[in-house]
Amino acid sequence: MKILVTGGAGFIGSNFIRYILGKYPEYEVVNFDKLTYAGNLDNLKGVEGTEGVDSRLRGNDKGRGNDSPRRTSGNDNSRYKFVKGDIADEKAVDELFAAENFDVILNYAAETHVDRSITGPRDFITTDIFGTFTLLEAVKKYGVKRYVQISTDEVFGSTEDGAFTEESSFMPNSPYSASKAGADHLCRAYFVTYGVPVIVTHSCNVYGPNQYPEKVIPLFVTNLLSGKKVPLYGDGKNVREWLYTEDHCSAIDAILHNGKIGEVYNIGSGHELANIELTQMILKNFGVGEEMIEYVEDRLGHDRRYSVDSKKLRDELGWKPRFEFEKTLSDTIDWYKNNKWWWEKLIG
Repeated sequence: MKILVTGGAGFIGSNFIRYILGKYPEYEVVNFDKLTYAGNLDNLKGVEGTEGVDSRLRGNDKGRGNDSPRRTSGNDNSRYKFVKGDIADEKAVDELFAAENFDVILNYAAETHVDRSITGPRDFITTDIFGTFTLLEAVKKYGVKRYVQISTDEVFGSTEDGAFTEESSFMPNSPYSASKAGADHLCRAYFVTYGVPVIVTHSCNVYGPNQYPEKVIPLFVTNLLSGKKVPLYGDGKNVREWLYTEDHCSAIDAILHNGKIGEVYNIGSGHELANIELTQMILKNFGVGEEMIEYVEDRLGHDRRYSVDSKKLRDELGWKPRFEFEKTLSDTIDWYKNNKWWWEKLIG
């Protein structure tokens, strides 16, 4: 099977590439990434020259050096290829699909940081909506067998009680979540109108190694490692559901191979925490107290609580999360402690 992973130099995309190459020795992966600020080829260090998943997913890799942002088939691992490009560039996407006979597409490429979407929404509309449109057109033109859209629980908006199901209405509250909702609607429309073989996923918050230090866990960890306080929005009582990156990989694996075309699958762990609780756990790991918290003004349109019901994925495809939150949070913190070479150059 030949797989196109768009946005494969980002956090969850790169972890999936490592996972899929490690589990399926006969699969080939092409990574198509624009290499924005959050796209980092250091996330894939070792993939080109070795087979399988290396120790980075376990939180103890101390990789070295830099990869060049050029098209390459690697040194020893001919099953992996990187191509620099933008999913919103119709010409580049068409050339890529014409050159490669893809079996499936996994669209991880997206602008994802809510704060950035508030101050600069244009990039989110361009990448998340128009980029998805460009990929769907290519899938339709070249007869790709399966297209999986990696989306977010944020399209549903906020809820005080219960959990969102796959049938819940979209009520996005930020330019980011609105752009992802727009892309998801396009996916449904292309399935219904043209028969494009689309599957959409909505995941809760994913964490783990290689996550760009603007998201809450790596931001707080790198701040503390730099001797800075952690900025906590509002009263800290906003609630999020957390899923370890390898559990997200296994969910996408199940959906890729056994998911039903035209369906939507929620990916959730059921492990919810208020932001203040998460903050306290991180502070405890560092042996410091709440004097290291700097409460900051809440962001605009800040959703109070996300929660997704993943019963469909569990019952129909037999998936369930394997990793325990406290242990993998500690492993993730250790990864940032042991890999300052990776993040120090990102935060200046």
